[in-house]
Amino acid sequence: MKMVVAYIRHEAFEPIRQELLDAGFPSLSITEVKGSGRQKGITERYRGAELAIHLRPKLKIECVVETGDVEQVVETILKHARTGEIGDGKIFVLPVEEAIRIRTGESGEDVLQAHTAGDIPA
Repeated sequence: MKMVVAYIRHEAFEPIRQELLDAGFPSLSITEVKGSGRQKGITERYRGAELAIHLRPKLKIECVVETGDVEQVVETILKHARTGEIGDGKIFVLPVEEAIRIRTGESGEDVLQAHTAGDIPA
């Protein structure tokens, strides 16, 4: 199993979310974050004063998938997040040693599967 962690621009999120959902990857964690990289900061004017903003807002997407699905998830993120400009973000792929579903105690790659209609309580 692998965890794909991507830092992206806000406007790239919805197309990524929809394509991953359609491809069978419904489980994502999203966090609003701020950071800096090559994009550095920008200078804005506020009430006549120049302000340097060094931390830019991004979204952090986390998704744990089977090792064989990493390429599809990464390609989906790249497809929608890449503008070719500084500040597009980064993707990291990390190993995941174990996954455990708290509700049932199941472990391993079985916990990564999407729910079917029969799995969801009424």
